[in-house]
Amino acid sequence: MADSVGIAVMGASGRMGQMLVDTIAASDKAHLMGATERPGHAWIGRDLGEAMGRAALGVIVQQDPLEVIVKAQAVIDFTTPAATLAHAQLTAQARCVHVIGTTGLSAGDITALDAAARHGVIVRAGNMSLGVNLLARLTQQVARALDADFDIEIVEAHHRHKVDAPSGTALMLGEAAAKGRGVALSDVTDSGRDGITGERRRGDIGFSAIRGGDIVGEHDVIFAAAGERIILRHVATDRAIFARGALKAALWGQDKAPGHYDMMDVLGLA
Repeated sequence: MADSVGIAVMGASGRMGQMLVDTIAASDKAHLMGATERPGHAWIGRDLGEAMGRAALGVIVQQDPLEVIVKAQAVIDFTTPAATLAHAQLTAQARCVHVIGTTGLSAGDITALDAAARHGVIVRAGNMSLGVNLLARLTQQVARALDADFDIEIVEAHHRHKVDAPSGTALMLGEAAAKGRGVALSDVTDSGRDGITGERRRGDIGFSAIRGGDIVGEHDVIFAAAGERIILRHVATDRAIFARGALKAALWGQDKAPGHYDMMDVLGLA
């Protein structure tokens, strides 16, 4: 285990939490050394493997994140904004790499993470997959090449249980498009259309969200002008792609200086 990175999974009972546990277990570069769940959760105090309906892993699910953060070299966090901010304070103090896949973060939340990143390594992305990050780079390049005669619409689809919209990935793509156009996304966002909305404003970036069934994640970036459309698309069929990306980020961050990084940095696309 000398060269193996000890990783803790925050919110281990969730879909992504369990996928992360399996991904880390299959890695020859990392090992699972801790797991947490929210106070009062039925898994608290149980062996994580047994709680998942599998063989014992020798890792007891903890309620107090400090119990695992102080022992970990990295934590992977797909939880809630409030929990993630609390974890960031602890990981910064412990100099533990903090990989964040949590969505629904506000501008104020990002500012708080920026402050924590002055003391520790944070790798945060709306989506951890290689394909989506390449899509973001392509979106930026296409937006830079085309003027506002091309309307930009971002359409995303996820499973019925997703609680936030637009998705973190859709917002990441919107940021990429806005950067390509040289504008602030907050100034050109158009979402939640309903009723008599009036004509579409030139230069806006529109968002639409679909929720249903067990859709893992689908994102289209549409550039539409009179007589033609360009559509960039990514379809995820297996959540393991996000877990593999998060593990890659946790390993990448081990020798990095404090800072607020993203997957573009991890993949060498920055």
